[in-house]
Parts: sequence; structure tokens; C-alpha cells
Amino acid sequence: MKRSMIVIPVSVLLIALMIGSFFLMNIKPDTSHITKAQKLAEYSKPAVVRIVDYAVVEWDFLDYNPDVSDYLQQMNNQTIIGGTGSGAIISLNGYIVTNAHVVEFSKMDDEQIVYAAFEQMIQEISNYFQVDINVVYDYMIEYTKYVNIKRGLKVVLPSGDVLDGEIKSYGAPINEGKDVAVLKIEGKNFPTLKLGNSDRVQNQDNIWVIGYPAAADSDLLSPDSSLVSSMNTGHISAASKKTEQGSPVIQIDAAATHGNSGGPVINENGEIIGLLTFRGDTVNGQEVQGFNFAVPVNTVKEFVKQAGADNTRSNTDKLFKEGLELYWGGYYGDALKKFEAVERIYPNHSEIKRFITESQQKSKESKILWSNYQTLFFVFDGIALLIIVALMLFGFILKPKKKEVAVTNSSIIPDLNEDGKVDIQDILIALQKQQNKQDNNDEK
Repeated sequence: MKRSMIVIPVSVLLIALMIGSFFLMNIKPDTSHITKAQKLAEYSKPAVVRIVDYAVVEWDFLDYNPDVSDYLQQMNNQTIIGGTGSGAIISLNGYIVTNAHVVEFSKMDDEQIVYAAFEQMIQEISNYFQVDINVVYDYMIEYTKYVNIKRGLKVVLPSGDVLDGEIKSYGAPINEGKDVAVLKIEGKNFPTLKLGNSDRVQNQDNIWVIGYPAAADSDLLSPDSSLVSSMNTGHISAASKKTEQGSPVIQIDAAATHGNSGGPVINENGEIIGLLTFRGDTVNGQEVQGFNFAVPVNTVKEFVKQAGADNTRSNTDKLFKEGLELYWGGYYGDALKKFEAVERIYPNHSEIKRFITESQQKSKESKILWSNYQTLFFVFDGIALLIIVALMLFGFILKPKKKEVAVTNSSIIPDLNEDGKVDIQDILIALQKQQNKQDNNDEK
């Protein structure tokens, strides 16, 4: 009886502690106060890049016209042509998807480059001197020749680092074919975006467009603002339209403009479902927002395969996402360790220094992440379980053996009868009394 009074409470206490340890080990950071759009922005923007494709044509002016000569000298006797767009890194070793028309200058031959540069030059001279463009054309084509051509294809990372890009597969510009190109930059452990499945796209699905719209560039903004991509929300307006050449496109209503071309269109899972390719026709010379089109990602995958690229995620993505979850949940000390790990394997991450600084500043407010002590909890639970089993055996299975009583004490021997014999009944009664005393002592 007294054994059970000890065994039961101790066992209940140990079981309660085991349940408590299981509960603590499985507490996850609460990020419910962070919106879906905020999460997608932080996860996705480090993998979205700006692409600059250009050519520099140097001229030799053969006539002595001081006005034209001075103007050309102001322009360093050269014309820069090209454009900018957006793209997304899809592999840890630096493969990037974008539009073909974003990098079309890199695919032009020298004659095409010179012709495009010459047209731009005469347009600028015509505007500057307020002279008819045909007059400028006839004059400049007689007295101007090109001297040299320099080409460049640059990828600007969100961190500001500028890397050389190389075209690995190429479709065709808008209205000529599939507007897709795959580039390669040198490096490792890049942040990436996952390619989704555009066959699953449905009308009115929520989408987000990320890129570097030219409309967001302004002389009123700081230079480093050009490194910050924009993210606009919208919906799928039509999932099964086609270009004149028969290439499939997806219509979306998210705002976009020049510079957004090649930027990823992502779904609620942060997966690329398309690349922004062109906008709807202008009305009265004005762009009308809400009528934009994207190349479906399943078309993009054809060129990814041609380039020999794999849509692989990196440890940078994994560690950064884990760090964000911990940071948003208030576990700043643990988040700091994740962010520092990201910085070690990919120092050029655009967001990591900011989050490291903020985590350090908030470290005193950090919550305890009990899952860090999982091994200790398992050891404690194992020991507690063994103790419970031992207590059960001690309290309810193993009983103490009763001792045999030798009738040697003369105090329990009954008196002899008159004839000198002992009554057997008296002996049994005496033995029973002795046994009762022994049982009472054992219970005590």
C-alpha cells in the first residue's frame, strides 16, 4: 500500500515532464503576422537581377563642321545603344532566365549594330539642332564612318556587383518566336527561384511581378535605389492566349513597364510561372496598365534544357529562409546564426548584412528555441521512461517474500494438558497470532 503512494505520484510527474519536453521541442516560430506578399518579397528578390545589354560604336567625322564636330566631341565621338531588362537566377551555379529581346543586341552582327547606332545618332543630332532628320541623314552618312564596336552583356546583382553574362540558349525577340533566353554568370551558391508549372495556371490566380521597371528609376532617388527591385501584385487575366506566331502567352493585370521585361511572374508558392514579355498596345499614345503578357514557364523550361541548366536550389536559399522564419518569430539569436552562415557561403547576398545587424540589435529580446535542446530532452525522456518502468516493477510486480516463523519462542507455546500433551488447536492459534504480528511489522 505504501509503495503505491510513492510510485504513482512520481510516475505521473515524470510523464508530465516528458509530455512537456515533447511540446517544447515542437514549438515553431509564429510568423502569422507577416503577410504572404512580404514573405514572397523577402524570399524572391535576392534572386532577381537587372540585365544590361549594350554596344558602343565609335565614329570618325570626316568633315570640318564646327557645330557637328563639337557635338560629337561632347558625345566622345561614340554612340551607346542597348537596353535594360530583368531576369531571375534559377540555379546555384548562376543560370539566369530572361527574354530574348532583352539581350538581342548581343545577337546582332556588326552591320546591324552600326546601322542601329547610326539611326540613333542622327535622331539625336536632328533633335539637338532642330533640323529635319532626312537632311541630317544625308549629311552624316557621307561624312561619318564607324571606327570600332565594343559590346557588353552585364548582369547587375541586387548587391550591386556587376558580372559578365554569357548567352547559353536563345529564342527570338517579340513577334519573331519564343521570347526566351538563358544566360550564365560565374559564381556559386547564388539565391534562386523555383520553376513552377504553367499548365496549372488558372484565371484569377494571384500573381506577383518582380523586376526593375524604368519608370521606377528617377533622378530624385539615390543611386543605390536602382538596385532595389519592384514587386507588383495582380491576377491571371487569361491563361491561354497566343502570339501571331503561335507562341503561348499568359495575360496578367499587374502593373509593368520598360525594364520589367524578362522579370519573373511568381505564384503564391514563390514559383516562376512566367516571364514578363510585352505590354498591350498604347491608346492615344499612352500605355494602358493592366494588359501585360508573360511567356509561360513551361516554354522557358525548353530553353533551360537546351542550355544544360538545372533548376537547383542552394543552401543559401535554405539557410536564408530558415533565418527569416526565426527572425519573424522573435528568435533573433538563432536567426543570427543562420544569417551568418549565409554570409559565409554567399557574401554578396543583398539582404544579409541588414538582417545580421537587426538580429544583433534585437538579440537581448530573443526567445528560447527549445528545439536546440532536443538531444537533452531525448536523454531526459529515456531516463524518465526507465525510472517509470522500474517504479512500476517495484510497486506492483515485485512483492517481498514472507518469512517463515520458527516456533522456538517459549512465549508462544501453550501450556501442556494435564496428561503432559500439547493441544494441536492451541498450537495453530499461537502460530496464527505470530504470523499476524509479522505481517504487521512488514507493512510498517
